[in-house]
Amino acid sequence: MAKAQSIPAGSSAGGPVAVAAESGVATRLSAAPSFDVADFPVPHGREEEWRFTPLERLNGLHDGTAAASGSMKVEVSAPEGVTMETVGRDDPRVGRAGKPVDRVAAQAFSAFEKATVVSVPKEAVLPEPLRFSLHGEGGVTYGHTIFEIGDFAEAILVLDHTGTTTRAANVEFHVGDGAKLTVVSVQDWDDDAVHCSQHNVLVGRDASYKSVVVTFGGDVVRLHPRVSYAGPGGEAELYGLYFTDNGQHQEHRLFVDHGAPNCRSNVAYKGALQGERAHAVWIGDVVIRAAATGTDTYELNRNLVLTDGARVDSVPNLEIETGEILGAGHASATGRFEDEQLFYLMSRGIPATEARRLVVRGFFAELVQQIGVPDLEERLIAKLEAELEASIA
Repeated sequence: MAKAQSIPAGSSAGGPVAVAAESGVATRLSAAPSFDVADFPVPHGREEEWRFTPLERLNGLHDGTAAASGSMKVEVSAPEGVTMETVGRDDPRVGRAGKPVDRVAAQAFSAFEKATVVSVPKEAVLPEPLRFSLHGEGGVTYGHTIFEIGDFAEAILVLDHTGTTTRAANVEFHVGDGAKLTVVSVQDWDDDAVHCSQHNVLVGRDASYKSVVVTFGGDVVRLHPRVSYAGPGGEAELYGLYFTDNGQHQEHRLFVDHGAPNCRSNVAYKGALQGERAHAVWIGDVVIRAAATGTDTYELNRNLVLTDGARVDSVPNLEIETGEILGAGHASATGRFEDEQLFYLMSRGIPATEARRLVVRGFFAELVQQIGVPDLEERLIAKLEAELEASIA
């Protein structure tokens, strides 16, 4: 099934901390969620969750002045058996995976008129990826999309963002018991695009969820993936790679909420930066609640600075309520090329520029392989090579 349509605009390391918290309420690492914009004051940049974000470049998404005025062209390629429907905000599936946790996400929820629900039937194994290509055609757009993966189903989903727009959206992933879902989200926007999106994931009992976030384009990109568990035995793998150019602001804020026993999560994000005004932000928050005995979690962020003047803010955090876990840890590192690697390659006759290219390519190779979609991997490798060519030239 292939379908194309135009959619109107309306549519540093923190240590372990022991605290008391209950699912669905604020903790040290998570704001109180709400569908109501009024529950979130207009940010001024001094708030913890906004202190790294250039608010003046959000084009009004944060203060309610960005009225829907544009359109998003959406092309869908879905295997047989996948269904799509348009529902109102009163549909019980809307918000099931989580509520907005900041004003922009709440603004997006209040602004959409109809939500799109995409369903994969129970026990279905999709023979090819389910692809959503979203191309911005200018103006301000909002959206709300829900992906429901039935019990014991298996699917790969590709979300591909291109073009230009100022966009705020909420995306939900409901992963049924025993199901397996891989999501590849590509941000390859034009240079003037602004994209803020909250991804809410609800992982069922003994289910597996893997995401690969790839961010290259856009003036400002602020993504907020959030994972919670509906039952024991769930697994979540969150991978990401980003290449931040001069003047770009790319911000990835992850939150994994372990509220069920015997669940696992693994987070690994890597980024490269070039240019005096390149700014990358990575926030990795993990909460292990009192009921989440047997939890095994780890988060990693590494950044490679290619030129002078680039800035990285990397903050991993753990909030732990029980000592009955298998393991919990985090790591963060930011640096330049390692002289030993360059010397090793150059001593074997490889020119300096090619040696630098090989080091960066190897830095990202493990994450690119996680995508699992050959044509998309080739496209992203070509994009990475183009970025490297610009930085090394």
